[in-house]
Amino acid sequence: MRVVIADDAVLIREGVAHLLTENGVEVVDQVGDADALLTSVRDLNPDVALIDIRMPPSHTDEGLRAAREIRSRYPETAVLVLSQHLEPAYALRLVAERPEGVGYLMKEHVGRVQQLLDAVQRVAAGECVVDRALVDELLARRRRVDPISELTPREREILALMAEGRSNQGICRTLWLSPKTVETHIRGAFAKLGIKEASEDNRRVLAVLTYLRR
Repeated sequence: MRVVIADDAVLIREGVAHLLTENGVEVVDQVGDADALLTSVRDLNPDVALIDIRMPPSHTDEGLRAAREIRSRYPETAVLVLSQHLEPAYALRLVAERPEGVGYLMKEHVGRVQQLLDAVQRVAAGECVVDRALVDELLARRRRVDPISELTPREREILALMAEGRSNQGICRTLWLSPKTVETHIRGAFAKLGIKEASEDNRRVLAVLTYLRR
C-alpha cells in the first residue's frame, strides 16, 4: 500500500504518516498544497491520496478540487478526504460523481488507528467510505426538511384526500369520522407543516402543495 499525504499542517502530516508507517503502509510523499499533491500523484502513482479539504492559498476547498481532479485524471489512485469540520455539501459533491474508491473521514477520527487503516484499505479496494458523523448529519437534515414524515398516518390520509379536492364534509364521509375529529387532524397537520394562520382555503392549498412536493 503506497500513500501520499496532503495537508498544510506539518504536525498532522507527520502524525498520519507515523501512524500509517507503523502499521505497514508505505508513505511515499508528504505535501502541503494542492499543486504539489497533483504533481506527486502524477509522478509517484500512489494507491491512495489522503487529502485535507482546506489548503493554501485560500484554505477553502483546494483539497476537494484536487481530489476531483485526481479522480478524473488518475482514476487508479483512490482518494480519502480528511476534514476538520463536518461539511456535507463537500462530501456529497465528491461522492456523488463516482462513489468507487473514495472516502470522507473526520480528522478527529484519524487518531483511531484502526479506523484510519480500515478507511485507507477500503478506498484502495474500490469501496466508498463515509464517516458515520456525516451519515448522522444527513439523516438529521432529511428529517428536518421532510415535515410530511412528522404527520400521523391519519393526518397523511386526510392530506391525501385534501389533495384529491375533498372538502371536510367529503373527508368525513370517506373516513367515517366526525367533523370535529377531521378538523382536529387538519389543524395538527397544519401545525406540523409550519403553515401559519391564514384563510382556510389558502392553508389547504399550502398543505396540499407540501404534500405533492413530497
